[in-house]
Amino acid sequence: MNAQKKRCVVLTGAGISADSGLSTFRGTGGLWEGHRIEDVATPEGFKANPQLVIDFYNQRRLQLKEVEPNAAHLALKRLEDYFITNIITQNVDDLHERAGSSNILHLHGELKKLRSSVNENYIIDFCDSQDIAMTDPDGNPMRPHIVWFGEAVPALDEAISLVQQADIVLIIGTSLQVYPAAGLMNFAPKHAIIHLIDLHPVQVAGVHITAKRASEGVPEVVDKMISQFA
Repeated sequence: MNAQKKRCVVLTGAGISADSGLSTFRGTGGLWEGHRIEDVATPEGFKANPQLVIDFYNQRRLQLKEVEPNAAHLALKRLEDYFITNIITQNVDDLHERAGSSNILHLHGELKKLRSSVNENYIIDFCDSQDIAMTDPDGNPMRPHIVWFGEAVPALDEAISLVQQADIVLIIGTSLQVYPAAGLMNFAPKHAIIHLIDLHPVQVAGVHITAKRASEGVPEVVDKMISQFA
C-alpha cells in the first residue's frame, strides 16, 4: 500500500546523462559543444543570434536520438515498486521518461518541446529540427522550451515542496554548483536520509557519499535502499 511506502525524491544532474553519452555544459572553458554558454543558453544570446541558438538545440535533439537510458536511469525506475518516487531533474533530455519513470519534474525545461517567446504557457511537443520561421498562433516566434541562465525557474516551488516531504533524497550526477537547484537538499526534513552519488562528490556533512559514476553507483544504492526499507 502507498501509505506504507517511504517517499523518495531524486535530484539528477548532468552526470547521469553523461553516462549515456550526452555532453555536459560544464566543459573546458565554460564551453558547451564548442559554444560559449552566454551565446546558446541565455535570453541575450537568443536575441542576438536566434538562428545560432535554434541550430544548437536542433543538434542536441539529433544527439538525443542516438543515446539510450543507462543503468542509473533503469535503477531509478525500480524505485517506484518500493517507494513513492519523484524525480526532479536539471537535465533537459527525456532519458528518465524513456527508462519508464512516472513522476518527473524538469527544472530547466525539456529539449523535446518548444514554447512561445512571448506566451510562456504556449508549449508544444517537438522532436525534429526547428525552423526559425515557426510561430505561435499569435505570430510570435517559437523558442526552445529551456530555462536559460538568468531566467526564473517556474518549477522551483513544486520541487521544494517535494523535497520537504521526502524520507529519502538521492542526489545524482550533479556538482551542487548550479543554483537554485543546488539548494534543494537544504529543504529536506531532519529525518531524511540523503545520498550523494557522483564521480567527484563534494563533501557534505550528514550526507552518505558514493564516489562513483551514476551508472555504477545508482544501482548499488538502489539495491541497498530496497533491502533496507522495502
